[in-house]
Amino acid sequence: MKKFICLAMLFCVLATFAQNTKYVNLFMGSSGDNGQLAPGATVPFGVVCVCPDSDPRTHAGYNYEVTKVTGISINRLSGVGCSGGGGNMRIRPVHPSEELHIDKQTEEAVPGYYATSFTNGIKTELTATNLMAVERYIYPDNLPASLWIDFSSCFERKATYEYHQVSETCLEGFIHAKTVCSRGEYKLYFSMHTDKPFQLKEKESELPCLDFGNKTKEVEVRIALSALGENEARQEYAQWKNKSFAQLKKAAYKEWEDKLASINVKGGTEDDKFIFYTSLYRACLSPVDVTSTDGRYLGTDGKIYQADGFRYYSNWSLWDTFRTKFPLLVLLEPAKMRDMATSLLHLYRTGKKDWATPYESTTTVRTEHAVILLLDAYRKGITDLDFSIGYNGMKEEMERLLMLSPDQKMESACDLWAMAQISDIIGKTEDAKAYQERSERLFEETWKKEFMNVDASFEIMKNNGLYQGTRWQYRWAAPQFLDKMIAWVGKDTLCAQLSYFFDHHLYNQGNEPDIHVPYIFNRLGAPEKTQKLVRSLMTEPMIHKYGGNAEFKTPYFGKAFKNHPVGYSPEMDEDDGTMSAWYVFGALGFYPMVVGDEYYELTSPLFDSITLQLENGNKLSIQVQGRKQKNMPIQSVSFNGREVKDYRISHNELIKGGKLVFNY
Repeated sequence: MKKFICLAMLFCVLATFAQNTKYVNLFMGSSGDNGQLAPGATVPFGVVCVCPDSDPRTHAGYNYEVTKVTGISINRLSGVGCSGGGGNMRIRPVHPSEELHIDKQTEEAVPGYYATSFTNGIKTELTATNLMAVERYIYPDNLPASLWIDFSSCFERKATYEYHQVSETCLEGFIHAKTVCSRGEYKLYFSMHTDKPFQLKEKESELPCLDFGNKTKEVEVRIALSALGENEARQEYAQWKNKSFAQLKKAAYKEWEDKLASINVKGGTEDDKFIFYTSLYRACLSPVDVTSTDGRYLGTDGKIYQADGFRYYSNWSLWDTFRTKFPLLVLLEPAKMRDMATSLLHLYRTGKKDWATPYESTTTVRTEHAVILLLDAYRKGITDLDFSIGYNGMKEEMERLLMLSPDQKMESACDLWAMAQISDIIGKTEDAKAYQERSERLFEETWKKEFMNVDASFEIMKNNGLYQGTRWQYRWAAPQFLDKMIAWVGKDTLCAQLSYFFDHHLYNQGNEPDIHVPYIFNRLGAPEKTQKLVRSLMTEPMIHKYGGNAEFKTPYFGKAFKNHPVGYSPEMDEDDGTMSAWYVFGALGFYPMVVGDEYYELTSPLFDSITLQLENGNKLSIQVQGRKQKNMPIQSVSFNGREVKDYRISHNELIKGGKLVFNY
């Protein structure tokens, strides 16, 4: 295991642009259900993520511990549940009757590039642009160059497809597949090009075969995609036609280096840096830019629209990512976040559903809580959002909020809270009043009935119809209303109950409803507990009693985050950047406990010195002074020489740049 990680590290160090990318371990979290991630070649927010698919596969298609593969597919959604999404256009460089195994000693993965040899001697190298997979196959002398194409391959059932040969080096057509959990559908048109002529053989096996002849020993395949049509896929291919594999690989790598260069850290262990930059990388995988070369996109009503003044993004997995990933993108990528938020408003306009629709551009999962994400972007300075575009759709969504179980009611209360504020922002005062009243009433009724009076049932997973959690974990699910909890229970009592929650290992780092809870101590007058807890969760072995859906028969004792293929605690969904962004925020020393307001809760930074190059041109320097032991409590915090009281700071102050100093 260590050998494979070292190989990746060495490759990074030697690479032309290697700086922060040398600390990205793409195999972290790729073993089984410990993260559900894959080391595929992709670019930031790219549609294509090309990678081997393990046999049997896991959620993202790849499992580090498995050598047998079914082939190489071009897309996947990272770290989500159900059966995952993607796995399309799978290519096998051997006959379907033959097994294909990775030679693990040769496997390499760095941002924008993946390479391995198979045990039969065939080598492959993979890279990508936003909408094009680039695959190179090198054959030994004893094997003919042939590629078998599984057009029906998919992580969710089988895709339907059509294809036709355009020339001796080109196939075109489409695939039509189910999204994650079979809740929607997407259609991808493709234009597939090879650098050598092939003979198409369709009757000699269960899969069509591209036969390049015995003399050919190296083949390159480029698969360009579009949600709009074959012509658009062809145009996508054309813009990269004159770029070599090496040039495309270099360009993908540089995109990642530029992305990761926005934050520089000093201090901490090598593992701390690996987990930090790998987490930052994973927070930048989705959503994806599906805009065509001429600025058009597919609406969820099946119609094609022109994106006027923005890029259109798809591949949403909002249910948990709204908690951490999108607030992180608001901080680091406000221009992209504006486009993402605008895309969501247009999604509301064209027929948004809570899950995916029949007309997706990619493998979208869920879009709940988009109103909270939109409010968060606005409160943190992205104020040129035209809420009127999607307001009617947002109102319709408020009327179909799920309220069958206590957890659904808690989450719906948060949505209504955000909707009230958006209504007020655009001058819909009557709506604002009505939504605020509904929100407060729903929260009060639910919390007092289900969560206020603690008893033994609070430790039971899925008690009273809860989804993937206990009453303890969902008790804190609406921090917007913490003042009400304090008023009903008392600050001291609530703090004691929260201490019991952590002292008895009832918190679940492996699932998302309670990942903000360590920061509540800040608001209860015990910031030292927030500091110790967050650092421990990031760096120390701890007892974990709960998985995704049940209490472990034997509690897991270990680190929640590790620089290792078994990168996360058992059953822990990385959830499309959610847990990665949680780690990044914790390492920076501040966290968006209430998504939808402008404030961060302060905690102890993981590193001694951190510099953020903000998109507005300002620099934010985070400095640690006087810390002699890692768990020393903070004595005071200052920003640009002014004391920060109450362990809380505004996003809109932070982005002005300057020096945030933690004194110990």
